[in-house]
Amino acid sequence: MKVSIITITYNSESTLIDTIDSVLNQTYKDIEYIIVDGASADSTLSIIHSYKDKIAKVVSEKDDGLYDALNKGISMASGDVIGILHSDDFYTNNHIIENVVNTFKLNQADAVYADLYYVDKNDTNKIHRKWESGHYKHGMFMNGWMPPHPTFFVKRSVYQKHGSFNLDLVSAADYELMLRFIHKHKIKLAYLPEFAIKMRVGGKSNVSLQNRIRANNEDRKAWKINGLKPHFYTLYLKPLRKIIQLFKK
Repeated sequence: MKVSIITITYNSESTLIDTIDSVLNQTYKDIEYIIVDGASADSTLSIIHSYKDKIAKVVSEKDDGLYDALNKGISMASGDVIGILHSDDFYTNNHIIENVVNTFKLNQADAVYADLYYVDKNDTNKIHRKWESGHYKHGMFMNGWMPPHPTFFVKRSVYQKHGSFNLDLVSAADYELMLRFIHKHKIKLAYLPEFAIKMRVGGKSNVSLQNRIRANNEDRKAWKINGLKPHFYTLYLKPLRKIIQLFKK
């Protein structure tokens, strides 16, 4: 099983080495590593170039945002499974991809998800929040559940059948994609009960109250464009779940 890992970069010089090393140091070796850069102006491209013999595909050009860049990466991927690792993130250990592949095989799954740590930007050993996903049962999206998107590995055939990221959404395209794949189309999902990724704090949709309101409105749109109707409380439970995570030890 070949795994394509996509990293999106834009002026990512301060964190990119951690990201690249965490991919290249994986024990699982059938990995196609793809980097899609948005025409960085710092030393990002120099860093990428220093790994040129170990990165399968690189493109650097202006794009229409994160999800446009991710769609480019998905279209370039040739693996059986596609995973996304952002340039602020890195795998928690060298066995993550091996464990993901084993979970795919054991469960004959269409997608696999795991758990995620939110860590301090400057001290990645300092954990701010734990996103422990738990096992999925159909209907959990109605209760505000979603898996952490950076841990979401999907068979390429699922993207081919059900589409990629919807560029009409600014901050909730990842939520909409998972809602579409998991809740609407009921792909076969498997849970890897392991903290697979460390993500540095500072996500776009969580920066301010204004952005949080905008994100909530986009979540509502994600349901509407899929012809789905949430409970009246669904989109209030979703951010509440994130607040609860702050108190998990």
